[in-house]
Amino acid sequence: MVRAARLAGLPIAYAGRRAAGMGKRVLGRPAADVDLEIQLRTAQHIFEVLGELKGCAAKLGQIMAVYELALPPELAEPYRAALSRLHDAAPPMLPATVHTAMAASMGDDWRELFREFDDRRAASATIGQVHRAVWHDGRGVAVKVMYPGARAALLADLDQLRRMSTLATVFAPHADVRALADQLAESVRAELDFAAEAEFQRTFAAAYANDPDFRVPEVVAQRGDVLITEWLDGIPLHRIIESGAAEERSRAGMLALRFVLSAGPRAGLIYCDPHPGNFRILPDGRLGVVDFGACAPWPPPDFEAMVSDLGDAVFNGGPAELDTAIRQHGFADDEVSFDAAVLSDQLAPYVDLVRLESARVDREWLRRRVLHTMNPRLSNVWRQLTMPASCTPFARALVTLLGLLSQLDTAGPMREEILRWSPELTAAFTRYRTRGPEPAAADPHAPADLAAARERRAARTAAAARPRRFGVSRG
Repeated sequence: MVRAARLAGLPIAYAGRRAAGMGKRVLGRPAADVDLEIQLRTAQHIFEVLGELKGCAAKLGQIMAVYELALPPELAEPYRAALSRLHDAAPPMLPATVHTAMAASMGDDWRELFREFDDRRAASATIGQVHRAVWHDGRGVAVKVMYPGARAALLADLDQLRRMSTLATVFAPHADVRALADQLAESVRAELDFAAEAEFQRTFAAAYANDPDFRVPEVVAQRGDVLITEWLDGIPLHRIIESGAAEERSRAGMLALRFVLSAGPRAGLIYCDPHPGNFRILPDGRLGVVDFGACAPWPPPDFEAMVSDLGDAVFNGGPAELDTAIRQHGFADDEVSFDAAVLSDQLAPYVDLVRLESARVDREWLRRRVLHTMNPRLSNVWRQLTMPASCTPFARALVTLLGLLSQLDTAGPMREEILRWSPELTAAFTRYRTRGPEPAAADPHAPADLAAARERRAARTAAAARPRRFGVSRG
């Protein structure tokens, strides 16, 4: 009841802020300032509530964590404090509770399957906890056990979150929030199915078997709400983010980028949850990947055609072509008006990740992107757009991946990695390159300065638009 009351209180508080905002506008406060205040206070309230809950509320908080990057450090601290509780808020299960949960799924004689079983929690997950053990054949294993009652709590959370989905208009007022909420709810509900997670992990383990860059642990056994996999020793990416050298952080980021982009072509699945806790650097240098509960079939419907059309629009077209592609693939209704030229400018930093040979993604880069996207001004072009529900799993993976890359301060040849796994984007970029080379960075071995590259490109465009001395305009 307390969980439901706290979640239900979010939209009530939001309605109260909007009502108070109307009064402030009447008294002469600028509408943009009022909207920004409502947005910040609502977001802070959301993070505070989600930070005190577990289950899908905590999962939603992880997905939304990128939002705190949109704020100046002094404003982001309350968000960061609430989000940090998402990793450790769930108290560990007492040994007696663990034993009961193991017996419920594995049978009363479950201990006979193990040579050793550590009752202490080795790690916590959103819906359970992980124990270290030794399987009867001598292999070290990780035993993931669902919290008792977690299934009922998560399903109740999902109902509440779907009912309060209109809060998403704080961030994207033109989005089809019901369809997006339904898709997100379905993806979270799927994480309750340990049998499906085991199959996803088996698929990935087979696809990346003997890979020189990655290690996916084998599934040892799965019964009910218990999943047993091979144990991976390694350095969690949280520690690489905190204390790794620049070269070490960039290498980890590039490996994470490669894994997420290659998952679809190699495994036929989207890896939707690339947050730091699911990766570790192994002693042999490979990237270990765990937790395959959040996966989705690859590709989403009409995805290749969408990438091809949008790629051609941003590389080889103009605002008119971008407008057509955006509407054709369901990112804007025919009745909605948006400025395609402004959108093209907003997309430029993302396009530069492909346009330039080497790039860097850090917290400041992502903070600027999120600030543009979340700007509450009515003139913000992102507020006029929506997203097809079928793209939700890919968008979740992409947003979480960009958050990870920014935390690692990743620098490297991202263009090569992106094009390697997208033939549609490669075709569009190849047509673009035939029109002339992009200026190289001053130091070909250094990460590209994306802002400087955009300024050079803008200068060339302005110069091309100026009339020639003999009075004839170009193009």
